[in-house]
Amino acid sequence: MAKRPQAMKIVRPLRTEADYDAALVEIERYFDKPPKRGTSAADRFDLLALVIDDYERKFWPIDPPSPIDAIRYRMETGGYTQADLGRLLGSRQRASDVLSRKRRLTMPMAWKLYREWGIPAEALIRPGTSRKTRRIAAE
Repeated sequence: MAKRPQAMKIVRPLRTEADYDAALVEIERYFDKPPKRGTSAADRFDLLALVIDDYERKFWPIDPPSPIDAIRYRMETGGYTQADLGRLLGSRQRASDVLSRKRRLTMPMAWKLYREWGIPAEALIRPGTSRKTRRIAAE
């Protein structure tokens, strides 16, 4: 006699730490032996990954790097020097001022960094805070 398939528990949105912990325990079993594509186990794995990702984005968001951190990271990974940045931005002094946060990135600078060095525009263009906003936040 064939074994009857066991009914699977429905994957629901995670609302508590307990829900999150239980989902992590359940998804871990797939790490050693990934499910075959097109199976109900693969569908379950995908759904668990989605609800876990959603929960983590809501409760533990990771802020994107600052534009300067993004530039420094690209310099490090691409083997670029401050002199290279100076050539790209127009002068060594301008590059120094940008890296030391004495000068803000302009749109033309951000465009060059995106086009020439491949730094994502989202990492370079972020809404700034005005002096008034900073002063109010400090009070």
